[in-house]
Amino acid sequence: MTTMLAGTQSGRPTVDRPTIDRTEIERIVRDVIVRQLGGGEGQPKPNPLVVNISARHVHLTDEHVRILFGKNELEPIKPLYQDGFYAAKEAVAVVGPRMRMIPNVRVLGPCRGDSQVELAFTDGISLGIDLPVRISGDIQGTPGCVLVGPAGVVELKQGVIRAMRHVHMGPADLARYGVKNGESMNLRIASRGCTTVLEDLVIRAGDNIKLEVHLDTDEGNAVNLEGATEVELVKPHGCQCQH
Repeated sequence: MTTMLAGTQSGRPTVDRPTIDRTEIERIVRDVIVRQLGGGEGQPKPNPLVVNISARHVHLTDEHVRILFGKNELEPIKPLYQDGFYAAKEAVAVVGPRMRMIPNVRVLGPCRGDSQVELAFTDGISLGIDLPVRISGDIQGTPGCVLVGPAGVVELKQGVIRAMRHVHMGPADLARYGVKNGESMNLRIASRGCTTVLEDLVIRAGDNIKLEVHLDTDEGNAVNLEGATEVELVKPHGCQCQH
C-alpha cells in the first residue's frame, strides 16, 4: 500500500492515509483468525459449507426402542454427515389426530433422553397437527402423536415439531464467520430462476462439529436446492461472509 506525503505540520511531514471500510476490516480479521486456527501446516482447514435437507425423522429414547422394536439397540445402516450420528434400519408409523398416518418414518441414532418427531410443514397438514417451529430438543408444550412399530405402540404426550432451520458450526467456523452460538445468519441459494435468501438460520455450535446447514424438505424444494449453483452464509446486517 503506497502513501503520499501531503505537506508538513510542526516541522514533521504529514501523511494522507487511505481509509478502509468496515467490511474490509472484518474480512482481514477473519482471514487472520482462519490462518491461526485452521490454516497452518498440520492444522485442520476450515470446513466447506454443506447444505443438506433433513427429511422427516424420529429420535427415540432407549425405552421407546424396546417397546416399538422389541430390542435394546438401533441398527445403523447409513452414517450422517455429522460424526457419530446415523440413520437406523428401524422406521415407525406416525399417527396424528383423526387417525391420519405417515408410514415408514426413519429413526435416527443414537438414542436421546426424550423422543421427538421432526416433520415438514406439509407433513403437519397431512397429519392434522399444527406444528410449532422449534430448535431440536425444545419440545416443552408441543403437540404429541402415536408411534407404531412392529413390536408395540408408544403415545407421545409432546415432541412433534417442525425443526427451525439452522447451521451447525465448530469453533473454527465461528471464528471464520465472526459469530456466536445462538445467533442467526441468512443463507443465500443461487439457482436458475429461483435465487432465494432464507433468513434466521440459528447457529448451533459445538466441538468436533462440521459446518452444515439443515433445511426441511419443503424449504429445500422451494429454493430448488438440488439445482443450486452456489450457496453462501450472510450476516443479517448485510456483511457477506465467506463461502
